[in-house]
Amino acid sequence: MNKADRIKRMKVPAVDPALAKRLPPGQILTERFPILHEGEVPVYDMKEWTLRVFGEVDREVTLSYEQIMEMPQVTVTSDIHCVTRWSRFDNAFTGVRFRDFLQAIGVVPQASYVMLYGDHDYTTNVPLADLMRPDVLLAHSFDGEPLTDKHGWPLRLTVPHLYFWKSVKWLRGIEFISENTPGFWEQNGFHLIADPFREERFSGEALPIPEDEWEKKEFD
Repeated sequence: MNKADRIKRMKVPAVDPALAKRLPPGQILTERFPILHEGEVPVYDMKEWTLRVFGEVDREVTLSYEQIMEMPQVTVTSDIHCVTRWSRFDNAFTGVRFRDFLQAIGVVPQASYVMLYGDHDYTTNVPLADLMRPDVLLAHSFDGEPLTDKHGWPLRLTVPHLYFWKSVKWLRGIEFISENTPGFWEQNGFHLIADPFREERFSGEALPIPEDEWEKKEFD
């Protein structure tokens, strides 16, 4: 049974009416920060680490970590929502706004969609318009401290208004593409867009049913 099928097998949790404007349907609020990912946690030699920007752009760029850290840094506090039914409020991530990042490197996209690459061959697709929102970051720190390895250090994407599988850990590549091509989880039954307030969890499912898998995971 794949992950999408497992998530559909349990009862939908009720949402506290007092939290309805912040807590999407079917989510459970937690103060923990569950650790969920595919594959082993990568180990880096930061002298060799790079982030590549390529695809349908006016020019391709490969950057070092130091170059990214020299860009304008901001801290954004936002709520995050995982497809496995947990939500966490008021998370302070620090990094570079995606839109500022594009401006800093002087790359002009020629396409409306982006494929994002994390280590261990992880991919996810996001429309460029979603990434240009002011709360979307290339993040290196959480709550004033560097991200832990398990939460995506040295660099992860944070896209707070979409389910958190879109917020790629261990970000290594940003490819601009002409069509909204499915990434890893999208090829395995998950939704192309992933809006939590519309419960866009699964492809072709009007009312998916969740699991409590996140409660069994490691936490930071």
